[in-house]
Amino acid sequence: MASNRRNRQVVPESRHMLNQMKYEIAAEFGLNVGYGSGSSGADTEFASELGAISGSPSSRRPGWGHLTSRENGSVGGEITKRLVRQAEQSMFGQL
Repeated sequence: MASNRRNRQVVPESRHMLNQMKYEIAAEFGLNVGYGSGSSGADTEFASELGAISGSPSSRRPGWGHLTSRENGSVGGEITKRLVRQAEQSMFGQL
């Protein structure tokens, strides 16, 4: 049954924004997710200041697989919080 369900994005154009948000939040949390060619949205504003991007390529671990479920979940939870906050602000005209 689960194989028939897919996580489809309602707005496919949002993929880049969500990916960038994911890397920014990971950097804010101090998680080293490894940064690839730059097309993954890894060019975050504060990542190097927060220590998420180190100088030596050998110290980078690619991908998200080495993180715990709790760490990955905390990033996803923060994305959800921020998206809900943005939606609430746009609904009520608050900035």
